[in-house]
Amino acid sequence: MADSTIKILNIVFFLVLISQGYSKCSFNDLTVSQSRTGIIVQGYSQWLVVISNTCPCSQVNVLLNCTGFQSVEHVDPSLLRVSGSICLLNNGLPIYKNVVKFKYAWAHTFPIIPISSYISCPQM
Repeated sequence: MADSTIKILNIVFFLVLISQGYSKCSFNDLTVSQSRTGIIVQGYSQWLVVISNTCPCSQVNVLLNCTGFQSVEHVDPSLLRVSGSICLLNNGLPIYKNVVKFKYAWAHTFPIIPISSYISCPQM
């Protein structure tokens, strides 16, 4: 009887995890779009970057591959902190249904690719 109760509780726990999004969320649920704003800054095109989370859970400590990133326009380090080829997004704070936006100015776009995050789902 105890074995069957444990099995049922394990199944219920598994279903709760699935319903909370634990099994289906990853940094791949972060979408990055870049578009030219039409503004010229010091002779360079300005680009608007919008990063959104399509996961039903928050993503925390989001790291991006931003190899070669440069800008003649100041980028708020609380939105994008560049350290070599890795960038910390939003000071590591949660990204849930909000989007993170920032602008930079350079001759071309840079590949900005999510590479890791911590998934944070509410507990029941």
